[in-house]
Parts: sequence; structure tokens; C-alpha cells
Amino acid sequence: MKRQTVPMKRLLPALALLALLALTGCVRTVGSIVTAPVRVAGWGVDKATTSQSEADRNYGRKMRKEEEKRGREERKRQKEAEKQRRDSEH
Repeated sequence: MKRQTVPMKRLLPALALLALLALTGCVRTVGSIVTAPVRVAGWGVDKATTSQSEADRNYGRKMRKEEEKRGREERKRQKEAEKQRRDSEH
């Protein structure tokens, strides 16, 4: 009986394709590991710095709080003045 062998030229592309499919996950993992320090550094810089839009938002919030405080103080002064005026009439 003669044994049939598959020629190496036909087998090589199939093995290369299998190896490529098997290593796809490894390449992604290596890519993630390599880019991780850059992403972490970028995240740190982003957290350590304030963008212009964040600065504007924070300034606006601060100004609104100050206006609210001035409004409360003004209403309190008006109530006290009204109370003193009523007390002086009696």
C-alpha cells in the first residue's frame, strides 16, 4: 500500500493561516501592554491639568455661588431694615 502525503507547498499556507489566527489575541495583548504606560501617563496629565472649558465652568460656578450669597445677604439686610422701621413706628 502506498501512503499518500500532502505536499509541503499545500500544507504551508494552511499552517501559516492557523498560526496567524492563533496569534491574533497575542498581538492584541502585546499591543495593550505596550500602549498601557502611555495611556496611564496621559490619564495622569489629564487629571493634573485643567482644560480651559473646565476652568470656565469652575469660574462660572464660583461666580454664581458668590451672587447667591450676596443675594441672601441683601435680603437679610432688607428684612432687618424693615423690622427696624416697623419697630420705630410703634
